[in-house]
Amino acid sequence: MSTPDPADERRARLLAGAQTALRTLEPVLDPLAARFTAAGHKLHLVGGSVRDAVLGRLGTDLDLTTDARPGQVQVLLRGWADAQWDTGIAFGTVSAEKDGQQVEITTYRADAYDRVGRNPEVVYGDSLAGDLVRRDFAVNALAVRLGGEPELVDLFGGVDDLVAGVLDTPGAPEDSFADDPLRMLRAARFVSQLGFTVAPRVQAAMTAMAAEIGRITAERVRAELDKLLCGEHPGEGIDLLVGTGLAELVLPEVPAMRLEIDEHHQHKDVYAHSLTVLQQAIDLELADPEHESPDLVLRWAALLHDIGKPATRRHEAAGGVSFHHHEVVGAKMTRKRLKALKHSKQVTEDVAHLVFLHLRFHGYGGGEWTDSAVRRYVTDAGPQLRQLHKLVRADSTTRNARRAAALQATYDDLEARIDRIAADEDLARVRPDLDGNAIMALLGVPAGPVVGRAWKHLKELRLDRGPLSRDDAEAALLAWAQEQGIAPPA
Repeated sequence: MSTPDPADERRARLLAGAQTALRTLEPVLDPLAARFTAAGHKLHLVGGSVRDAVLGRLGTDLDLTTDARPGQVQVLLRGWADAQWDTGIAFGTVSAEKDGQQVEITTYRADAYDRVGRNPEVVYGDSLAGDLVRRDFAVNALAVRLGGEPELVDLFGGVDDLVAGVLDTPGAPEDSFADDPLRMLRAARFVSQLGFTVAPRVQAAMTAMAAEIGRITAERVRAELDKLLCGEHPGEGIDLLVGTGLAELVLPEVPAMRLEIDEHHQHKDVYAHSLTVLQQAIDLELADPEHESPDLVLRWAALLHDIGKPATRRHEAAGGVSFHHHEVVGAKMTRKRLKALKHSKQVTEDVAHLVFLHLRFHGYGGGEWTDSAVRRYVTDAGPQLRQLHKLVRADSTTRNARRAAALQATYDDLEARIDRIAADEDLARVRPDLDGNAIMALLGVPAGPVVGRAWKHLKELRLDRGPLSRDDAEAALLAWAQEQGIAPPA
């Protein structure tokens, strides 16, 4: 009696699961398919939708393909769709929604690329096979015929690749990447999202053709990097970019960390440490009861928190290595890189802020901070305090179990002190004990720079001493005004 092949068993399970998932779509898709069939057209579920159905992760956005032209598709959708729109019609795509299910229906394509830019000349195809062969990876070149009994179309071994957890191209990877270099970044993104590896020939082509990524706009690069970081296995995706040389072109600060041994001398290098911090930050993110979706800012900060180390590395006389002020340099480098990737100002500043603050905790020692220092820590972190908590905890990657436990215990103590002080004071909104109107009335000055300086002085007092009574705050303001040569009204 022969032993069952595990791959065959997995294939059978995946296909059975896909059939179950697709049956849930029948109430929405069967009437639509019937319309296309009656009009003499074919309709297939295609691409990522089929891949995700096989993997048991089917979403609410469905991709369909057809031999019908866009104008014909618009006509066929009338009376079926709750709503339809044509924002992608220049590329042969018509979108619609039915009972909360979104569909994008694209006419068969046989695009022509000039291999200079990225956008193809849209050319409609006349066969499903021609449409599938132009897709990025075999796992995305699967289709299911709709109308009648569903039929799986797998012309390029996509199911076998799903079973094996491998990304390969339908045709030669060199042709695919020459047509659209963004597909190289998509490979790394799918590695992160799906936990797959790339076929050797795909990795070889990515390495040889990395320079072609220069044809892609910064906005498109950023979108792929963001999706990569928000996947379940971002470390593997980053590793692929570094290993193929693509990171040197789109995120050079990351591979630059490979040769820099960190100050603990217990990690292979700062690069490996940063990937560990990234994973640990994700683990803390997922464990947070308030977690709803991937925290892009935290993940970028975890990856980039030590990028200032190569520029600040110094060999000390005693034989050690230091990275003084690498958090300051790293914050500046983070801003420069995220701006180059066309990230929003908010994301750029939030990530740089976390990078700048990630070392602050190490001055806490064994709890020597005063309450004033704790208030400043909270105030400086502002609305990013929860993210900073995660980043600081994730940054402990020591292999010394006793040291790791001590660091976590110390941070537990800091968080407990923050909670204790916050219970007595509104730490989330530390403001002076006198507002601008009170300052102007007491000093007899109009709105302007003097009020701003006085407000800032009172805020510093609030951070140092905690809440002041009205009398104490007024006395402090008058003392400051005397030092500044400001004479309040009699």
